[in-house]
Amino acid sequence: MKQAKRWEKNIFELVRRTATDLPKDVELALKRALKKEKKGSRAHWALHSVLENVALARKKDAPLCQDSGALLFHFRVPVGFDVNALAAATRTAVADATTAGYLRENTIDSISGASYGNNVAHGAPVFHFEQGARKTIDARLVMKGGGSENAGRQYSLADPELGAERDLEGVRRCVLDAIVKTQGKACAPGILGVCIGGDRVTGYVHSKEQFLRKLTDKSPVQVLARLEARLMRDAKELGVGPMGLGGKTSVLGIKIGAVSRLPASFFVTVSCMCWAFRRRGAVLGRAGGIQRWIY
Repeated sequence: MKQAKRWEKNIFELVRRTATDLPKDVELALKRALKKEKKGSRAHWALHSVLENVALARKKDAPLCQDSGALLFHFRVPVGFDVNALAAATRTAVADATTAGYLRENTIDSISGASYGNNVAHGAPVFHFEQGARKTIDARLVMKGGGSENAGRQYSLADPELGAERDLEGVRRCVLDAIVKTQGKACAPGILGVCIGGDRVTGYVHSKEQFLRKLTDKSPVQVLARLEARLMRDAKELGVGPMGLGGKTSVLGIKIGAVSRLPASFFVTVSCMCWAFRRRGAVLGRAGGIQRWIY
């Protein structure tokens, strides 16, 4: 019983921190973007307002955004670890965080339209478990708002309208098209997670896994690292800017992964996150104690 309560307490803290405190790498990226925009411009005003919101949420221990979003939990656990007990503790922590006001009642029954008052339902929260040869539990949470989720896009190459063939240049054209079509709908500047390949389901899953990466990292695959860097330069030239109001900063990061595909299919999947890039992680011992925070 004590161990279960410890898990609930520490997963609750993971939810609280994710909801209220923007990660340092994201905040630093916003501050760098602010310096690049002309004072008095709409872009400068938007970024300044965003950073004021970040500071106020941290000071007041209040949610960064009114849209709690979908809660995506990623757990890496030792082989044989009781993931059912971990999932149960996480559901309790989510319900408690909702009661405490860190999460909005944000989960809807798709048939009746009724709200689940504690954000615990079929498919909510979302769990991804991975077992491996490890002694600790790596727990990470991404809170993905509905506005950014609506902006996600999936392309099937070749695409004659974009002039996109089944190659990395075709991928580049798809990503730039996604940025232009999204404009400020996903509360730019945000982060794009991209998956090359897979099927229609795994493409979205893997594109969202890119959000677990730090903004400062580079893909270990050299050709993808070069493509990420080029797309960041290209995005700057689009002039979409913060909230779609124009400016130099259209995205804070573009992270690209690739998985295998079928010969008949070549999907490029683009998932979006808004400036409120809410993701946190923690390393916990088998008994549920927090050893260190991630991000």
